[in-house]
Amino acid sequence: MELKQMQELIKNTSTQRANFLNSYESALKYYRNETDITSRNDGKAKLNKDGKDDPLRHADNRVPSNFYQLLVDQEAGYVATVPPQIDAGNDKYNEDIAEVLGDDFALTVNNLVIDASNAGVAWLHYWIDQDNNFRYAIIPPNQITPIYSTTLDNKLLGVLRSYKQLDPDTGKLFTVHEYWNDKEATFFKQPTSSLDSLEPYNNITSYDMSAGYETGVSNVLKHNFGRVPFIAFPKNKLKLSELKKCKGLIDAYDDIYNGFLNDIDDIQQVVLVLKNYGGTSLDKFMHDLKENKAVKFNNAGNGDQSGIDTLQIDIPVEARNSVLQTTKENIFLYGQGIDPANFKNSNASGVAIKMLYSHLELKAGITESNFRRGISQLVRAIMNHLGMRDADSIKISQIWTRTQVQDDLAKAQEVATVANYSSKEAIAKANPIVDDWQQELKWQKKDIQESDGFRASQSFNDSEDEDYSEDNKTASDKSEKANKKSSDE
Repeated sequence: MELKQMQELIKNTSTQRANFLNSYESALKYYRNETDITSRNDGKAKLNKDGKDDPLRHADNRVPSNFYQLLVDQEAGYVATVPPQIDAGNDKYNEDIAEVLGDDFALTVNNLVIDASNAGVAWLHYWIDQDNNFRYAIIPPNQITPIYSTTLDNKLLGVLRSYKQLDPDTGKLFTVHEYWNDKEATFFKQPTSSLDSLEPYNNITSYDMSAGYETGVSNVLKHNFGRVPFIAFPKNKLKLSELKKCKGLIDAYDDIYNGFLNDIDDIQQVVLVLKNYGGTSLDKFMHDLKENKAVKFNNAGNGDQSGIDTLQIDIPVEARNSVLQTTKENIFLYGQGIDPANFKNSNASGVAIKMLYSHLELKAGITESNFRRGISQLVRAIMNHLGMRDADSIKISQIWTRTQVQDDLAKAQEVATVANYSSKEAIAKANPIVDDWQQELKWQKKDIQESDGFRASQSFNDSEDEDYSEDNKTASDKSEKANKKSSDE
């Protein structure tokens, strides 16, 4: 891409990028428990009993409620604690793919769910390193501006990646802009906020492998993937942040809860109202009240209302508790999560537990269906790199495992009931004590082989025992015949 083209691309996508960043930053704040109630305190929770000038309303407590992070992490743990199992229909293929995916695959999928929940879409980038190893990593959503075609297939044409980088020579930050398409990546740097300062960023070193030395530097990186090496993982059809489902409810809960805290603090401060006080100053009033336990008032006779009254704040406790409870229930209802308080009954049956997970399962199912395409794209890229046959057409199966509180006894009983009518593979997948069904089948096969070997060995030993007994019997018969013959003689 040429410099002018890059400037136009950045300019024409600036509005799209700004809108996305505003939404994403808001979700990140709530994920970090920096809700709007804390905006006056730079995102920090703060108890302040004397934050206002109102004589009856001193307290200004601002304590956020961390519902949003709970909802996001709850789904990520439910969907992606156990990584999806990949099956390309060939055991050797599966082993090679698993090796490239590595030990951090589960953590990667988990973090993709969190990014997608906050941003509406998460992004994964893959590349080939200097040692010809396939590598992949998550790219923060706020660095990505995708360019899609306007055709019905909505094909990804390119990705503009923008991020800050430190110049070690000057100690100043500058912005790097990368544009990736299906053939190459072009790099530019922007030292200032003005697009006029945009210039090529020559950070790509080329080598002559036969000669063994560098041939120069440029701002273009060629690749052989045949597609844009970025994979989108959308959270839902509209690529909306999960915060949109529950932000208003969380703000309402924070408002009511902190108002409650403020009233509790303010009710401890009693305002005294003096009528016809006979003293000269408030200092003398406080001295008389403390030392003499008595205060002098002027009395005008019958009907006189001289004395001390108090002003206090009444708290509608029952009404506030009811609103807080209803708001909390709606947060988990519309946020499609599970209130941990609902697990108080440890004796809940399998059916009751499934009902608790019904809303979360609905959300998780949509997430899984959107993520399946991205996982398949990653696996096919790995297969192409490894030179596997039919990498772009072979069927790739994925098995996603939910991590949840469950009644293992009820689940085991269900499996045992259908065991005689189901395949070993289906039983291994449904077994509640099995984490890796493929490994379980291998262990079963090993047990059978060892059992067959033991039976064969036992059969051989029994045969030897029979031969030994037959030989002993023959020898005994011969001995008896010899003794009888000797006796006859």
